[in-house]
Amino acid sequence: MNSVDPTNLQAQEHRRSKAAAANRLADDTAKEDWKWLMKTKRGRRIVWRLLEEAGVFRLSFNTNAMAMAFAEGNKNAGLQILAQVQKHSPDLYTTMVKEANDERNSGDAGRNDH
Repeated sequence: MNSVDPTNLQAQEHRRSKAAAANRLADDTAKEDWKWLMKTKRGRRIVWRLLEEAGVFRLSFNTNAMAMAFAEGNKNAGLQILAQVQKHSPDLYTTMVKEANDERNSGDAGRNDH
């Protein structure tokens, strides 16, 4: 069993430093993953579809409290996706919205993969 010596400040600082480095690596990886996904029109369509299916752009109100709670849970998941997109690819979010509107208006949804 590994025991932690609370008086060993050097070991505690080393653990904090390792944890901070691991967190930075995870953040950098997430950032690159989102940039990769949002880089293509296909990736932006996938993200837009997830946001729409989660109900991010519609009201969750329902007279049935359980149905409304379920819708709000879905919406919360979508809002987490939206937050990641806006954090890591804010310029491509605008592009994604424009493309979604253009496809909706033209009726060509899903045809151009480039």
